[in-house]
Amino acid sequence: MSGYPSGKMGLDPRLMSALLWGLVGVLSVLVLVFGYALALEPIVSIPGTIAIALAVGSSVSIGAYALEPRLAAWAADRTTE
Repeated sequence: MSGYPSGKMGLDPRLMSALLWGLVGVLSVLVLVFGYALALEPIVSIPGTIAIALAVGSSVSIGAYALEPRLAAWAADRTTE
């Protein structure tokens, strides 16, 4: 078991990282849409906003989980050049 807190909860650190990036995506969409609604006028209903935020969050989570090893390999190769 790793020393990471997510390892103690039974989650792989890579999975936990992807879930946290998904949470950032969800909260970003919610802040942007609700901020726009407060400033001007609502462009989407609340259930529609939540559906969009969940779609963005799941896409970000999947993308982060899939791309993290590639980005890590790219960064490691970049430091050796």
